Amino acid sequence: MLDSPNFLAAVNQLCDEKKIPKEKVIEAIKEAMAAAYRKDYGNKNQNIDVILDEMTGRASIIMVKTVVKEIENRDAELSMEEASQIKKGIKEGAKLKIDVTPIDFGRIASQAAKQVIIQKLQEAERDAVYEEYNDREDELLNALVHHMEGRFAYLELDRTTAVLEPRDQIPRESYSQGQRLKVYLERVEMTSKGPKLRVSRTHPRFIFRLMELEIPEVRNGIVVVKAIARDPGVRCKLVVDSLDESVDPVGACVGQKGARIQNITDEVHGERIDVIQYTEDFDALLKEALSPARLDFVRKYEDEKRVEVFVAEDQRALAIGKSGQNVRLAAEIMGWEIDVMNTAEIEGDAEPTKKEAEAGNEAAPAVAEEQTDTPTKEAATEDPAAESVEPAADTKDEQPEEAPAAEPAADVKEEEKKED
Repeated sequence: MLDSPNFLAAVNQLCDEKKIPKEKVIEAIKEAMAAAYRKDYGNKNQNIDVILDEMTGRASIIMVKTVVKEIENRDAELSMEEASQIKKGIKEGAKLKIDVTPIDFGRIASQAAKQVIIQKLQEAERDAVYEEYNDREDELLNALVHHMEGRFAYLELDRTTAVLEPRDQIPRESYSQGQRLKVYLERVEMTSKGPKLRVSRTHPRFIFRLMELEIPEVRNGIVVVKAIARDPGVRCKLVVDSLDESVDPVGACVGQKGARIQNITDEVHGERIDVIQYTEDFDALLKEALSPARLDFVRKYEDEKRVEVFVAEDQRALAIGKSGQNVRLAAEIMGWEIDVMNTAEIEGDAEPTKKEAEAGNEAAPAVAEEQTDTPTKEAATEDPAAESVEPAADTKDEQPEEAPAAEPAADVKEEEKKED
């Protein structure tokens, strides 16, 4: 029964355990009792007040009416004659409080109080869960798979449950009842049914939080993760830098014989993780981001935040990757749009790489040598008669040199005359 000191003692205990303000619970119980009285004994237009004795636990229903000469609203007003019978000497306009507590109101009050307490406890639980997990957004949580409904995994957390939706699951990863796994708390929302936790295993920050667990340098802030791009369950690229010159960021992340990065890879279903060292040299960072492809040269468009990378034909597939994966992840960590071009298809307006320039310089002496050797070989093999004809065709000044060739004919005629 409500009329018992044990009732308020129980209320105090619940308020202490659930960390609910006692004043709010008491006020809610009073409102519930007033609503219960209006429903069973009165109407909604009545001005009802509830007095709850915290020492005895006794509840009294008080109806408040205004004293007037002429009654217009009987639910809220009382005539002077009626008021004088209840309280002598009362004046017009005064507020008269009348105890209208029903004889069997204890049972009704108890039921109303019970419902309010249950409701307030539920609200308090929801608020407490929301406050706790709202402060833990962007953190890693340990979860237990409670059950599966189709592709939806229902997880048990410390004080609540969460649903791991298909879009937040690593592809080809399966879950079973009782399985323990780690999830990333992306967001907490308050709904009409209570707080809703959005958890994920595909978010890029999931990798970062796993790195904090496995790598002390990341946890201590010595190694900083600059950018992360993921194709969940397949491949991940991340850029790291060190605030301590004596610490190798890539080596710290990979660990001895790759032990540290392997633990993270195992947690994300064998996802390949490429660790790239940060540098302020854009071209050098881009080269590492598109690894293992070898770049010939790069053309940047600053205004468009777009870059064209030129590669040999046999490197094009490596640069793009399967289904465009490599270039897409590189574009995410660089923050630029990347177009992969074939070096052989350009028209020559692009600047050659240093490698190509060196190759061209090495080829030039070989060509010169070949050109000097060629006339020597021809001079050794050509007919001498052809040698005398070709100069005649080149210049007119050399033509008189052919005159001696006609003199033998004149000498023959003179000898013939002498013989005669």
